[in-house]
Amino acid sequence: MVKKIIILTLLSVTLIVIYFYIDRSINQSKDITEKISKDNNEYNSNIIKDVNYSSKDLNGNQYIINADEGEIDLSDPNIIYLKNVRGLIKLTNGNKVTINSKYGKYNIDNYDTIFNLDVNVDYLDNNIIGQYLDVSINRNSLIMSKNVVYTNLKNILKADVIEMNIQTKDTKIFMYDSKEKVNIKSKN
Repeated sequence: MVKKIIILTLLSVTLIVIYFYIDRSINQSKDITEKISKDNNEYNSNIIKDVNYSSKDLNGNQYIINADEGEIDLSDPNIIYLKNVRGLIKLTNGNKVTINSKYGKYNIDNYDTIFNLDVNVDYLDNNIIGQYLDVSINRNSLIMSKNVVYTNLKNILKADVIEMNIQTKDTKIFMYDSKEKVNIKSKN
């Protein structure tokens, strides 16, 4: 008789443990499902593959932006964040400016573009590398900053900032700190 009571007690305890384990697992599963559902409602993916934008300014210069991937800013749908960015400016005189960077920010409304991280600009025999490039059609300007190195056939130049008027090609090269000087070396 005692043996039956012990077996019955063990069986009851086992059933109670199994019941609580299953009930707890079901509740955890519901919580996870509700959390995933809630997260999906809070953030809708807006990833675009193979992004391409093209525009022309009033002077006829053409601006083309390509990227492997873009993501629209949910707070401002005119802004798209880009990855592996390639830019091309086709000037009316037939010359081309190519721009490459790891990341970018493109304004669909005014066509302004920021290129960020490992930025490389090629124009004729000129090359500029840096970490940040702001291209504005409205301002008609190209501003390269952060670890800027400019090279051409004859010189290597290091500065904090290079500003260029896209139309006139007028260029300003300077350092943020007036005590520092722009470094220019001849390749010869």
